[in-house]
Amino acid sequence: MAMGVLKSKRGRNSRRAPMAEINVTPLVDVMLVLLIIFMVTAPLLTAGVPVDLPDSRASALPQEEEPLNVAIDSSGMIFVGEDAVPQGQLGAALAAASEGAACNQREVILRADRSLDYGLVMGVMGELNRMGCNSISLVTNSSSESL
Repeated sequence: MAMGVLKSKRGRNSRRAPMAEINVTPLVDVMLVLLIIFMVTAPLLTAGVPVDLPDSRASALPQEEEPLNVAIDSSGMIFVGEDAVPQGQLGAALAAASEGAACNQREVILRADRSLDYGLVMGVMGELNRMGCNSISLVTNSSSESL
């Protein structure tokens, strides 16, 4: 804290009084830099598996609770959340990811690469249906183009 000098009328005796000023400019600069960093990195944290989604004109649906994310990348590898699922183990991975809750009580979001075979996507949807997941949403990119 800086100390100012107050002079008395006599000139010999002087007292020091604290200055009541705080420089907030560095604090504001740091906060603005942190805000910019969070604004740039926040959109990058939403999707864990890179998937080239197809386009659609449908609008997004409102969500109440955290859905179960299932993704299929361009090589055909299936992911539940961020974890890769070995071939034929989708049912066990879904049971583990639902954390004891019944699959029919949670919404499942399926993201599949546009270059995949239709049969592979339908096979995953069939396995989801067999496990009791009847509320399946397919994720697409929004597009204003008509088919």
